[in-house]
Amino acid sequence: MRVGVDARELSGRPTGVGRYLGGLLREWTSPGASHGHEVVLYAHRPIEVPLGACTTRLLPGSGGTVWEQRTLPGAAAADGIDVLFSPAYSTPLLTRIPRVVALHDISFAARPEWFRWREGLRRRWLARRSAAAARAVLTISEFSKREIVERFGTAPSKVHVIPPGIDAPDAALAPAAPAPGAHVLYVGSIFNRRHVPHLIAAFTALAASHADASLHLVGDNRSYPHQDLAALIAASSSSARIHWHRYAPEAELQALYGQARAFVFLSEYEGLGLTPLEALAGGIPSLLLDTPVARESCGEAALYVPLAAPERTAEMLERLLYDETTRHALLAARPAVLDRYDWTRAARDTMTLLEQVR
Repeated sequence: MRVGVDARELSGRPTGVGRYLGGLLREWTSPGASHGHEVVLYAHRPIEVPLGACTTRLLPGSGGTVWEQRTLPGAAAADGIDVLFSPAYSTPLLTRIPRVVALHDISFAARPEWFRWREGLRRRWLARRSAAAARAVLTISEFSKREIVERFGTAPSKVHVIPPGIDAPDAALAPAAPAPGAHVLYVGSIFNRRHVPHLIAAFTALAASHADASLHLVGDNRSYPHQDLAALIAASSSSARIHWHRYAPEAELQALYGQARAFVFLSEYEGLGLTPLEALAGGIPSLLLDTPVARESCGEAALYVPLAAPERTAEMLERLLYDETTRHALLAARPAVLDRYDWTRAARDTMTLLEQVR
């Protein structure tokens, strides 16, 4: 069987979906892979992520919707692709090739006010029709499955929950001697729903009584309506201890994980929330906004704060950083949580689904 993969998310600087796809491909193309299928990657720019044995096809175009809907299906048909995997919310609509599309979340349908009207409309239209056109829909949490079924009217039997694996921070890239202090870390593209301004305010309150605390924000600003994070940081009385990394190469990101003592992710809507799990895999406990999907993903291995009680965030962050009893209890729950997220299992189950829809 020839498996085609829309691999655009691996071009340039891979973030959320790119890291997810990279984990699957690492397993599918490893020397020990047993599925026996040929994997063909399609992209519009070179893929710099190291992978094992697979074929890469670079197709002309910008890599946008026209590329996906016109260029990709023609090339896949010419190559004799038996099944096409689209990992990033949409898939070609006019092709006879069986498809599986991954919808990690549908925030653009659940909370359209978070998106510019043209972008939101495009994403809702494409995602809904992709879910209808594909033979199967893959998602990463029970929460997202409920959302897809309820908001898109997709049959529950068509939506398959396959949790991703989680990569622990690479100890070899961590600093040999972590910088002293209580370092707080946030990693993820900055959207309004992730309440980064609230995190800055809570950290400022905490830092007033803890001179060893620092905050590192990693992610580009994609907020809408626009949030002026640079101004918020500059206005903080602890601005010298707040560091915004708009993009961190892998080695730098691993170093930041290596020196972090706490992770904060105050998101009110996610398909799963991968970066808190990556932090947990590295032995870093998290403070999360109290949502159903946060509870589903991290269980007893995190502290939770309600959105309606912002004054509690600084207090809970202080517990996470300095209360050893709390930290011990959270990290004791770590093995049971992380056991649900395994790349070998995720890759096997995803390939099995691709085989079934052929």
